[in-house]
Amino acid sequence: MSVKLPRFGVWALVHGSRAALQDPAEPYDASWARNKSLVLEAERLGYDSVLVAQHTINPHDPSLDQLEAWTSSAALAALTSRIEIITAIKPYLYHPVVLAKMAQQIEHISGGRFAINVVNAWNRPELERAGIGFPEHDARYLYGREWLEVVSALLRGETVNHHGDNFHIDNYQLQPADPFRARPRIYVGGESEPARELVAAQGDVWFINGQAPDDVARLITDVSARTRPAGQAALRFGLSAFVIARETQVQADAHLAHLFALAELDKPLRERQKVNIDSKAVMHQTFAQSPRVGSNGGTAAGLVGDYDVVAQRIAAFHQAGVELFMLQFQPFEADMRSFAEEVIPRVRRLLSQ
Repeated sequence: MSVKLPRFGVWALVHGSRAALQDPAEPYDASWARNKSLVLEAERLGYDSVLVAQHTINPHDPSLDQLEAWTSSAALAALTSRIEIITAIKPYLYHPVVLAKMAQQIEHISGGRFAINVVNAWNRPELERAGIGFPEHDARYLYGREWLEVVSALLRGETVNHHGDNFHIDNYQLQPADPFRARPRIYVGGESEPARELVAAQGDVWFINGQAPDDVARLITDVSARTRPAGQAALRFGLSAFVIARETQVQADAHLAHLFALAELDKPLRERQKVNIDSKAVMHQTFAQSPRVGSNGGTAAGLVGDYDVVAQRIAAFHQAGVELFMLQFQPFEADMRSFAEEVIPRVRRLLSQ
C-alpha cells in the first residue's frame, strides 16, 4: 500500500480540447497564450505536474493548430517556479545527443523540475510525411531502447562511447552537468510487451492509460515484478484520466452525456484518423473495448461522479500503486479549478485517515 500522498497533474492543451473539438463552451484553442495561462494557473492551484504531449502536426486534423512541445516547455520552465514539466518525445524526431542537450538545458532553466516522457509514436503521417519513415511497432521500440540508453547516459553526465545498430557516438559528454540530481526523471508510455520491457529497464515512472481499477492493478503487478537494473529505484506509476466531478452524480452523468453528444460531431474525423493509427498500439486496442470521452483512456478510468465518489476512486487507485494522476477536463480551466478545490482535499483526508 502507498504511504505517500498522490500527485496530481494536468495535460497541456497542445492540440486543443480533449473530449470534443466542437464544444461551444470551450472553443478550439491550442495557442501558446492559452497554454501558458493554463499552466500558470495549475501551478497556483497546487497541481504538481504538467504533461506536454509532442506532435509536430495535429493528430486529429492536420489543418488544426498544434503547439510545439519542446520550445513551449523551455518557456514554461522559465515562467514557473514549482510545477514539474514533463515533455513527451518521439525518439525518431531527434538525434539522442541533440535531445539530451535540450533536456539538460530545460532542467537547468527549471531548477531541476524537468522530465521526459518517451513515447514510440502511433500517428503514421507525422513521421511518414516528413520522410522519416514509420517502422513496424517492435522495431520502433528497439530503436527507442537504444536511443534512450544514449540519452540517459548523457543526462547522467557520463562520457559516452556507443556503437549500436542506430547510433555511433564517440567520447561525448554534456556540460554543464545537472547540479540538481543524477538526471531528469524519465517517464515511459505504452502498454505493449516492448513498452513494459523498456520502462522496467530504463524508466522511472510508467504512464498507464485510463482504464478500470482491476486492469490497472494487473498492469502494475506485472511490471512491478520485472527485473530492474542494480541500484535503480523501484518503478513508480502514473495514470491518465478524464475527470467529471460535480456536486451530484446526476450532474456528472448529465455532463458526460453532453460530452458524448458533442464527441459524435467529431466522428467523421475519427473515422478518417483510423487509417493513421498503428493497429499494434495497445493503447488503441484498449480504447476500442469501452465507450469513453477524452484521450489516453479518458473516462474509462471511472472518475465520473460526485466529489466524494471521485475522491474515493482516486484513493483506491492510489492504494493500488498509482502515484501520479495526469488529468484532463472539459471545460478545462473551470473543471481544473473545481477539482483542486473540491476533490484534492477530499482525497488527502481519505488517505490520511
